[in-house]
Amino acid sequence: MSIGGGVAKALLRGRDLGCETIQIFTRNSSRWQAKPLTDSQLAEFSKNRLLTGIRPVVAHDIYLINLASPDDKLYQRSIAAFWEELTRAEQLGLPYVVTHPGSHVGSGEEEGLQRIAQAISHLHRQGPDLKVQVALETTAGQGTNLGYRFEQLARLLELIEGAERVKVCLDTCHIFAAGYDIRTPEGYADVMAEFDRIIGYERLAVVHLNDAKRELGSRIDRHHHIGQGHLGIAPFECLLHDPRLLQVPMILETPKETSASGEDMDMVNLDLLRQLKTN
Repeated sequence: MSIGGGVAKALLRGRDLGCETIQIFTRNSSRWQAKPLTDSQLAEFSKNRLLTGIRPVVAHDIYLINLASPDDKLYQRSIAAFWEELTRAEQLGLPYVVTHPGSHVGSGEEEGLQRIAQAISHLHRQGPDLKVQVALETTAGQGTNLGYRFEQLARLLELIEGAERVKVCLDTCHIFAAGYDIRTPEGYADVMAEFDRIIGYERLAVVHLNDAKRELGSRIDRHHHIGQGHLGIAPFECLLHDPRLLQVPMILETPKETSASGEDMDMVNLDLLRQLKTN
């Protein structure tokens, strides 16, 4: 949900779509600088959360951050920015900050994973009492992005100090683009069994529900509307009826568009998912 006009407005926009949970940026997603949250903004957010009943509200970090960067200047700037993401989410009372783990930019996957782990470990030491947790998102593996294999996320959980404070966000488009075929009930069961074996269901904090514009194993991150991409309907039916995920928030990141008939595609996608859930 957009935070245009202030973070508290996102809750009202979510309510208008009938949302029970939403994801927000707590600041402009394409700028390093951000004005501090004011007491009045925090109070309005708290009021609107009570008014709407929407929870959890999940944060996503800004796109400029790269905790795997081999460039020391960008690396340190990313760590500082991610600390700001965590503290803003803490102020708002949010449980998770979702983040793409990072891009190694040619330094190699293991070196990139080490850098990410060092950064998050440092932030855990810097904020030992923070309640907000990092949720590492599965990625499509585009370019040199890390996190496209379950084993890479497991490696991070092995390396990070205070890893009990770290969760995982599973994105359907991303895992499909990375080569995990969940298009059939059998494929879904196999992939999720692999996820449970390598990472564990207890780590799964958030699911992003997105269809994929590109084919299986493309390693290209392009989201599409539910049922209109290469994934189709079946994996979403599986997710919505998986008893292990009943308490896991599921969030759309589909394109912000209107249909040919003028309908808000957020509402179209949500209505379809709600129909699948009740079937």
